[in-house]
Amino acid sequence: MSFLNHLINGVSLGSIYAIIALGYTMVYGIAKMLNFAHGDVIMVGAYMCFCATVYLGWPPLAGVALAVVVCTTLGVVIERLAYKPLRMAPSLAVLITAIGVSYFLQNMALLIWGSSQKSFTSVVGGSPIQLFGGQLTIAPVTIVTIVTCVVIMVVLTLFTNRSKAGTAMRAVSEDKGAAQLMGINVNTTISLTFAIGSGLAAIAGVLLCSAYPTLMPTTGSMPGIKAFTAAVFGGIGSIPGAFIGGILLGVIEIFAGAYISTQLSNAIVFAVLIIVLLVKPDGLLGKHISEKV
Repeated sequence: MSFLNHLINGVSLGSIYAIIALGYTMVYGIAKMLNFAHGDVIMVGAYMCFCATVYLGWPPLAGVALAVVVCTTLGVVIERLAYKPLRMAPSLAVLITAIGVSYFLQNMALLIWGSSQKSFTSVVGGSPIQLFGGQLTIAPVTIVTIVTCVVIMVVLTLFTNRSKAGTAMRAVSEDKGAAQLMGINVNTTISLTFAIGSGLAAIAGVLLCSAYPTLMPTTGSMPGIKAFTAAVFGGIGSIPGAFIGGILLGVIEIFAGAYISTQLSNAIVFAVLIIVLLVKPDGLLGKHISEKV
């Protein structure tokens, strides 16, 4: 039963990575930029939920709603102030700006909440489910995390494929200039992408701290890096690729820690990524795009 237990835990952790990776892959797929401040938006969402439930005494769902609203607004503000002026700048300038925004959010969190570790109360209540005479235990947050990831994946796929805004996103992703000539507001579409990605980051932050109940200003750094790895693993720019990459990454990490070494689990995860990129540079579901000269 330990194998099945590790598998469920891996899928749960991978679901969190997948939700975060969806934000990375949407922004890259549409705006063609890497938002390395995305991991710190996760941290802000977790702190917002923490403040709402602990300091204000709000119910968990209200705390999650506040986290989503704040992070969605933060994502739009970051895009407008930090990234929009660099729309035509070299990619290196955008990358340096993203790192700068990341450090700014971390240091603001240090000034507001301090560096001490805080205990995060899970937003998912209930007793663990016991199966096979107690040999298999499933925490409620595990079930909620997996279900939430699947629902987000399905809704996001339907949104991008069947809604007017989703069609605009796909058009901007293909060709910004042509999309603008067809009457699509490119700036609004990119802002909407950042809003959706940041809202998903808030949900991921709350689920992450519910499963691993500690909170500090660097909470989102490592999960953010791993989620970016998952996005590249699955094929950055592909929504199904982010989902598959996140799940696989979570399963590999849990099994590596359980059967090989907890100290080497992160190294094994990145080693698998390197092997995949050597075999298939565009990721598992990525599409190779030839540049015209």
